[in-house]
Amino acid sequence: MSTPLGLNAALTAGLAAAGRRIDPYHAVNFLVEIDGLITGGFSKVDGLESAIETQDYVEGGRNDYVHKVLKGTTYVPLVLSHGITDVDTLWSWHERTRRGVIQRKNGTLMLLDARHMPVMWWNFAQALPVKWVGPSFDASSDATVGIERIELVHRGITKPIASQALGALRLAGKIAP
Repeated sequence: MSTPLGLNAALTAGLAAAGRRIDPYHAVNFLVEIDGLITGGFSKVDGLESAIETQDYVEGGRNDYVHKVLKGTTYVPLVLSHGITDVDTLWSWHERTRRGVIQRKNGTLMLLDARHMPVMWWNFAQALPVKWVGPSFDASSDATVGIERIELVHRGITKPIASQALGALRLAGKIAP
């Protein structure tokens, strides 16, 4: 008796039979948009993750397993890093927040293909800057770019239907890979 192929394996086998490959996208091509403005030029984004918390529930008389009850979803802060330039938008946003001028912002993290076209994206909601880190200074290294980091807490990450549909259309051959 053979084991049925999973959906991913079947899809990969079908595409291979048709002479197509599914290669992973390189994480070096991405854009960051905050409140409709492309704030690109970031060298690194960390924290694109979520976790569903669970609580153990032991059922009386059942000693062979413990139920896992789903509680809620948590999100770690996003950390955006980029080389310092004369544009100080992130510093200004953090400084206004520090002074009590609260301005939550929505944003999008876009993964791009080799032609720099969006292939998928994730939205984050109601972000606030809670930490700013300036560059490290080191006179022994003259070629190092000064990096600033901003840490954003937010109220959740979503992957919009349009982002998911774009991948499905590419798989179906409706959009050039």
